[in-house]
Amino acid sequence: MTQSKPDSQHSVCAPRRQTRQISVGGVTMGGDAPVRVQSMTTTRTGDAEATIQQIKELATAGAEFVRITVNDQAAADALPRILYESGTPLVADIHYDHKLALAALAAGIAKLRINPGNIGAKDHVREVAAAAADKGVPIRIGVNRGSLHKRYDTLLALDPAGALVQSATDEIETLAAVGFHDVAVSLKSSDPGEVVDACRRFAKISDIPQHLGVTEAGTLLAGTSLSVAAMSVLLSEGIGDTVRISLADDPVKEVNAAFHMLSALGLRSGYARVVACPTCGRVEVDVVALAAKVEELAKDLPSDRVISVMGCIVNGPGEAKAADLGIAAGRTKVAIYRKGELHRKIDKEDLERVLLEEMERLR
Repeated sequence: MTQSKPDSQHSVCAPRRQTRQISVGGVTMGGDAPVRVQSMTTTRTGDAEATIQQIKELATAGAEFVRITVNDQAAADALPRILYESGTPLVADIHYDHKLALAALAAGIAKLRINPGNIGAKDHVREVAAAAADKGVPIRIGVNRGSLHKRYDTLLALDPAGALVQSATDEIETLAAVGFHDVAVSLKSSDPGEVVDACRRFAKISDIPQHLGVTEAGTLLAGTSLSVAAMSVLLSEGIGDTVRISLADDPVKEVNAAFHMLSALGLRSGYARVVACPTCGRVEVDVVALAAKVEELAKDLPSDRVISVMGCIVNGPGEAKAADLGIAAGRTKVAIYRKGELHRKIDKEDLERVLLEEMERLR
């Protein structure tokens, strides 16, 4: 997938908040690094072959970090092979058993994610921090509303966002007490408003980089909507160093959705922009299918290319003027525009062949 720097001229966002920078397997996060995109595998990590395959699919889609669960000994045993063959910085997701974090570090993981709600005693956290420091591996403190430690129950009832922030700051202090500062933080809830509130508050008190996400967001449409509702607000305010759109779906769709969001905000480039009409009673072609086909063909084009797909002559010519390639389809004929100028009219049955030719020209 093609990636380039964002077009700051078209960004709707405030300047990025200046956070400290960390390195995840050689990929920087925070500071002047672009907002990074990550996802998480859905395979059993103990199934090394399936996990490696999914990591490669996510990396091809554009994921810069991939998180994998290390939830049992089989997962820990598979890590050396997965790390050797995947070729992508991996984050080990650890719950309950700090020994699995130690095993992940020994295997060569690029980053740890620990949940302060269930990782266990402070001594365990300190042991993990010492091992991470020895390996030069950063730790994400991943706070989730659904798994907060019971010590925050009273605060949670009164101030949910405050409870998330307090949990994070307490864990930061535990790590700092043993000299460990190479950290990132995530403050997640299934409520977008709580996420925005918590992340804003944390940004006011710390320069630690933030990973943004709405946890348990849902299926493709609902999950993307809830995630973008929270993250676009924060990103527009300059808050956020990495993102994950968490979906109950193929994780490749998470990566695609994240890049579309960042591109719309002017924060990342990665896809050619396909403008498609929303369809109406005037259309005489299956615009949905045509736009999907064009998006698939355009996925590897340079990110500054614009393609318009229109289903009638009302807006088609006008939209085509702002596009590198314009397609205005009618019942039997299709008008092809280049840079706003009518290039030719073709029979609809020739459209796929012509599209392939035109896409090749735009490379």
